[in-house]
Amino acid sequence: MREYSIKRGHKADINALLKKYFNAEGDLEKGFEFVAEGIGNVYIKKEGNSLFIETRPLPGTRAEYAIIKKWNDFLFEATGRTAKERKKLWEKEAKS
Repeated sequence: MREYSIKRGHKADINALLKKYFNAEGDLEKGFEFVAEGIGNVYIKKEGNSLFIETRPLPGTRAEYAIIKKWNDFLFEATGRTAKERKKLWEKEAKS
């Protein structure tokens, strides 16, 4: 499971974003699972100022450019951080 911290001051309606990008609804505080086309099974939960997301690809799932872009756009709108910023945070945490 990967932790995505939400940028300070960023107030996104994550439920609306999940509906917009993946047509998924559920209780973020308790966590829920849904199937995202091209990604597979996705479990998402919000705790404090972080999103915890676990993905499990379905057999035969291929990572196409449009799907990766859609996923990164969702994460950017949800966390307020670009893919480059998220990568820097993970590298910083890995060194700690």
